[in-house]
Amino acid sequence: MAKKENKNVHEVTVKIEGESWEKALDKVFKEKQKTLKVDGFRKGKVPRSVFEKKFGKESLYFDAANSVLQDAYVKAMEDSKLIPVVQPAVDIKDITDKGVEFIFKIVTKPEVKVKKYKGLGVKPEKVKVTKEEIDHELGHLLERYTELVTKEGKVENGDVAIIDFEGFKDGVAFDGGKGENYSLEIGSNTFIPGFEEQIIGMKTGDEKDLDITFPEDYGAKDLAGAPVVFKVKVNEIKEKKERELDEDFFEDLGMDGIDSEDKLREEIKKSIEAQKEMDAENKYIDSLLETVSKNVDVDIPEEMVEEEIDRLMTRFEEQMKMQGISLDVYYQFTNSDEKALRDQMEKEAYNNVLYRLMLEEVMKLEKIEVDMKEAEKEAEELAKKYQMEKEEFLKQFGGLELVQYDLEMRKVIEKLKELNK
Repeated sequence: MAKKENKNVHEVTVKIEGESWEKALDKVFKEKQKTLKVDGFRKGKVPRSVFEKKFGKESLYFDAANSVLQDAYVKAMEDSKLIPVVQPAVDIKDITDKGVEFIFKIVTKPEVKVKKYKGLGVKPEKVKVTKEEIDHELGHLLERYTELVTKEGKVENGDVAIIDFEGFKDGVAFDGGKGENYSLEIGSNTFIPGFEEQIIGMKTGDEKDLDITFPEDYGAKDLAGAPVVFKVKVNEIKEKKERELDEDFFEDLGMDGIDSEDKLREEIKKSIEAQKEMDAENKYIDSLLETVSKNVDVDIPEEMVEEEIDRLMTRFEEQMKMQGISLDVYYQFTNSDEKALRDQMEKEAYNNVLYRLMLEEVMKLEKIEVDMKEAEKEAEELAKKYQMEKEEFLKQFGGLELVQYDLEMRKVIEKLKELNK
């Protein structure tokens, strides 16, 4: 399929020739000359004529082209008067001993027409917190503060058994199969199948041999599918003691002013409500932007979408690294590759670019402005919020201009909300 032509993609040709090109070739030669070894000449003293006869003048071309690329780019910008919205691509059209000819592909901002953005009838959802939701969260809270108390009698499902264990294969202890005073919650499925079930019914001080077969797909190949024996001793049995909504519980909770069930329920309600309101607000903004975008005419260059995919890929890779996972490992886990991941991100990238262009146009139509003083104040407040020095915050955020732009976009969204009440 042929690529769709876009009027915002421009090709600009720049030639570097004559004296400028000869200087570039000479500079590259002198750099190479410093380390060049040719029989009959001392290092650094090989004449250019000898170099060109041995290696060819062409061997200087691409390094020379690279050395004049920045000058060519500046000339392309000055001559064309174009303002690129993505990093321009560059190709070499021709290169000889006379000069080099570059072709810069410059993508400019497309024309955007927002036909309608007022009175679109998009409304935020009303937030409601039910008794069942409060009960559910209260149950989780009580569970988090559950106490473990020593019990007499036998191990039951749900108890925590404090055990010593050691595993043997063919009578020989294997690596990683030993533990002392290990707290094992029975029924948690922490250990391989069959282990926890055989602990049920044992008493404190009991010792027992457990016959276990490792799963066929177990990670350690020498143990996969192998029958083994675990020698186990129960040192102590603990059972979970459910907490009551009493004075001790509220003291352990450590929440200021919370000393009764009613107050705790009210606090839980506020917390659920705040989260729901945040979710509803994000959903409302997404819905508003999507609705406005249906009334936008714009021909987005694919280069803008590709650059946004690059940004999303970088962000995704950073998120994976924080979890200790490289992209290569992620591809193995998901049976995918870079192309599949980029394809997956294409819709999000397209919408990001569309919304950005759309909001910039609404900003012009509504004459919304943010001066540098506002941006400075915003940067100070954000730095304070994140407990950082302002200079360090700006370095991580990307500079004051990005703070200004971010503030502009937020003001536009607030204006859209106001215009669609």
